[in-house]
Amino acid sequence: MSGHAGNPATETFLAHRNLLFTVAYEMLGSAADAEDVLQETWLRWVKADVEQVHDQRAYLIRMTTRQSLNRLRSMKHRKEAYFGPWLPEPLLTAPDAAEDVELAESLSMALMLVLETLSPTERAVFVLREAFDVGYDEIATAVGKSPAAVRQIAYRARRHVDARRPREAISSRETRAALEAFRRALEAGDLQGLLDVLAPEVVLVSDGGGVKQAAPRPVISAGKVARFIVGGIGKAEVTLNAQPTMVNGGPALILRVDGEIDGVVAIRVEDARITGLYYVRNPQKLTRIGFETPLTLR
Repeated sequence: MSGHAGNPATETFLAHRNLLFTVAYEMLGSAADAEDVLQETWLRWVKADVEQVHDQRAYLIRMTTRQSLNRLRSMKHRKEAYFGPWLPEPLLTAPDAAEDVELAESLSMALMLVLETLSPTERAVFVLREAFDVGYDEIATAVGKSPAAVRQIAYRARRHVDARRPREAISSRETRAALEAFRRALEAGDLQGLLDVLAPEVVLVSDGGGVKQAAPRPVISAGKVARFIVGGIGKAEVTLNAQPTMVNGGPALILRVDGEIDGVVAIRVEDARITGLYYVRNPQKLTRIGFETPLTLR
């Protein structure tokens, strides 16, 4: 794109790039696939007669949505063959992303896992309507449905998500306190320290992609999660360092083993205790962590 500097089409695309990336990422759960979608959108955008486009932002969102839907449908078989639990690729986000509560929730690991249970069209409609407040007529054009059908799809998707949506998270101050307590206990391999900060019903989901060791199914309850963590550290006999960061609009830790990035764990906090741990170890999902500039969304 650098060769098109000063071109109005390029300037418009770059002005909306973060928005388009966020739309694609929320639909796909993969930053790499979202980047591919943006490239496809860009190639179509520069061929369009942009001077005849009345609402260029809406047009770009529509193009991105269509490309994302195509890719989402093709990803279905890839995810069905995935080894063990699947988690979204962790996305480093700037601290101010958490200030936009609705956006932070729509990006959260917990909600994106719920979105995985929707059909591609339901997911597209939900993301565009709930996260970006796109009008029903515009969504209808993007997904190839009538406005009336889109309203029904939106209602059905919202009910489905609301039935599975995690409860509201607590204040950022309490969240930071829980994250710090978890970090200290994790680095020390402190079983009691973990039990003190984990909620009784905590769920740990770990994604190794068949490359790194991970639990083959979610681990549930404070005792089981704490023993799983401490046991894993003890068996490995390594030095573990946890660096606080922001992932998907919420608190997380980048875990390094003997100085090398081992994974990213995002947390969810309710009532001052951790109720969700989402641990991504799959190396293919960690290529951006450690050197990528945190994304400022929208």
